[in-house]
Amino acid sequence: MSNRRSKLEITLDVLKAVRDGVDKPTRIMYVANMSWNPTQELLERLVMEGHLEVTEERTEKRSKKRYVITEKGLNVISYLRGAEALINI
Repeated sequence: MSNRRSKLEITLDVLKAVRDGVDKPTRIMYVANMSWNPTQELLERLVMEGHLEVTEERTEKRSKKRYVITEKGLNVISYLRGAEALINI
């Protein structure tokens, strides 16, 4: 039997990683145990929905993206933690 994670679990893993101080896209990818393209798509969606904010540092050679969790993202984590407690997962 497969123990695949749901989209919700993956999203929560990414939000928790950013909440815990992981702010670079590659580090988020490693912590959430994802591949590059799905990580990029998920980060873009979370920014569009207002759960994460992105800052960009531009240098001469490249730009560096950093992610920060918003109040809305923190509310999602706490809400779902409460739901888990209610159904004893």
